[in-house]
Amino acid sequence: MTLESYLIYLAVLAAFFATPPDTSQLLIMSNSLRHGLRRSLWTVAGDLSANVLQMTAAAFGLVAVIAASAGALVWVKWAGVAYLVWIGLGLILRAPATDRPGAAPLARRRGLFRQGFLTSAANPYAVVFFGALFPQFIDPATPVVPQLVLLGGTYLLVDGVILILWGFAATRLLSGPLRLSGRRLNRVSGGLMIGAALLLGSRDLAREVNL
Repeated sequence: MTLESYLIYLAVLAAFFATPPDTSQLLIMSNSLRHGLRRSLWTVAGDLSANVLQMTAAAFGLVAVIAASAGALVWVKWAGVAYLVWIGLGLILRAPATDRPGAAPLARRRGLFRQGFLTSAANPYAVVFFGALFPQFIDPATPVVPQLVLLGGTYLLVDGVILILWGFAATRLLSGPLRLSGRRLNRVSGGLMIGAALLLGSRDLAREVNL
C-alpha cells in the first residue's frame, strides 16, 4: 500500500465518522453519563472487540455467506434493537437511588463490555462494509496480511478515539450548565439507549424501502 492510498483511506474514515452519533456512540454517551468515562471504556472495548471479529470474518471471505443469509441476520439485528430498548426502558422507569450527580450505582465491567459488544455485533452488515472497504486500498502485489492489519488497526484507533470523545462530551454535562441528577439522569441515559435502538432498526427499514 502506498502512502497516497493510506491518506485517501484516512480521508474516507474522516468522512465516514463525520456524522451525528450512531448506535455505539449513543451507548457510550449513556454509560458515561451514569458510570463515568473511565468505567465506560469497557463499553468501548466491547464495541471494538466485535469490530475485530467482523473484520476477521470479512478477511476470510464471509461476505457472500452473510449476504445470502440476510433474512436470518435481520433477526439478529432486531434482537439487538430489543436488547437496547429493554435497557433504556429499565433506566427510564427505575427510581433514582440518589439525586447527587454521577452517583448512579456502578455497573459491572463485564456488563458494560457485553453491552458494547452486543450493540456492535447486532449490525452483521458491518462485515459487508469491511469486506467492501478494505479491498479498495489493498495492493495485491504486496503481502496482504500486513495491509489488513494496518487498515483494521487504523479503523479501530479512529473509532476508539471518537467513542471516547463522545463519552467525554457526555460527562461534561455532569459538571456544566446542563447538570443532570436523579430521575433526569435516568431519563436522558435511557433515552440515549432507545435512540440507539431506533437508529439501529431504522437502517433495516430504510434498506427495505429502497428495495
